[in-house]
Amino acid sequence: MQHRLGGWLPNDQNVLEKWLAKVIAYVEHPSRINREFHPVIKEFKDFIESDPVIYMGFHQMFEQIPDKPPYNDNPKGEGNPQVRNYMCMLRLFNHIITTAPEYEENDLVGFPINAILDWPMGTPAGLAMFCDPRVNEMFKKMFYSWSAFLTTSDSRYVLTDSANGWFGLQASIALPNFDTTFVCDPTAPYHGYVSWDDFFTRRFQEGVRPIILADNNDVVNNACESTIYRIQPNVKASDHFWIKGEPYNLRYMLNNDSSAELFVGGTIYQAFLSALSYHRWHSPVNGRIVRTEMVSGTYYAESPTMGFQYEVGDDGVPVPDPAGPNNSQAFITSTAARAIIYIQADNPAIGLMCFMAVGMAEVSTCEITVRTGQTVAKGDQLGMFHFGGSTHCLIFRPETKITFDPSLPTDSNIPLNSAIATVEPL
Repeated sequence: MQHRLGGWLPNDQNVLEKWLAKVIAYVEHPSRINREFHPVIKEFKDFIESDPVIYMGFHQMFEQIPDKPPYNDNPKGEGNPQVRNYMCMLRLFNHIITTAPEYEENDLVGFPINAILDWPMGTPAGLAMFCDPRVNEMFKKMFYSWSAFLTTSDSRYVLTDSANGWFGLQASIALPNFDTTFVCDPTAPYHGYVSWDDFFTRRFQEGVRPIILADNNDVVNNACESTIYRIQPNVKASDHFWIKGEPYNLRYMLNNDSSAELFVGGTIYQAFLSALSYHRWHSPVNGRIVRTEMVSGTYYAESPTMGFQYEVGDDGVPVPDPAGPNNSQAFITSTAARAIIYIQADNPAIGLMCFMAVGMAEVSTCEITVRTGQTVAKGDQLGMFHFGGSTHCLIFRPETKITFDPSLPTDSNIPLNSAIATVEPL
């Protein structure tokens, strides 16, 4: 299923529904349903209820969910969408922002808020609301509060060897050889990590991802531990990025910067990061940082061509295919929160290139760790995603005659720092 790319949501829809039903039952238990909202959730509620257009939109996004199976059923078969209204949504948000993700039910619900909003995202009202800058400002505030919790020692409660812990048996199967792959101290509590964020932005052990052909400027290396999403030549300055096929729109991707014109007719390489993988970005070339930019954007806007879809399950029964932002990956390069880093490569056949990190859903906190004028070598860190990973692009000018290795796998992670392309000399 497309929306399972990167493993951010379980492959088994039943696992996701079971998780969501459990959390709804928890927050709507009579002893908790009137629980006081966190200040940021109280602000979100007041925002929805104080604006008539927003109030209408947050009602319509639930009302517009198709009234037919499986969208009108929850796991108990009670004939209602699981999240029925914005108050249920807010109660779930209120719970989520004080918790850390567990490796639960032998799987990962890595996008818990994406899971809550799966159906509303596919509605016209949902698209309108999730594209509204004021709504996205509320999400941004909420994520800052959640991030504040995930960087505290209180968030380490999931970093244990319990059944749902990140060092338990099932998680260890999903993350084999963890102690020899990542920097940690397996003899210390929580493997030495000081917070959930510290665990999720973990580093590779020295030598685990060697820099292939480090001094060969004709070779472009992999900037992120990631799986190929698309390689697109002859990219246009402006295109209808919301239509089927999701063409790229350079002007919007680069935030209407004049430099977009330099890349018209060039090539975009896009790849996505796995939920269980490594979440830092590294330079694909030897060169110098020309400029960096952080762009605020949307969090839950998805391509309107996705809508409500069905796929046939293994048993031959149609099942819903929720089209979240992670199967709108080309679309969100023009709309989502993102970090842009321009690099002047030492190789004149490459010249100016661009690295773009794009946040998907709640995985939208990008941190740039390089500065303008800094010299970078292949493999040097450029920045990182917090709370996981997302998708990224390498953007090349039309003068750069780049050839990507045809043997690159398209269904699995390509190791960081491996060679992915060669450039024809001038």
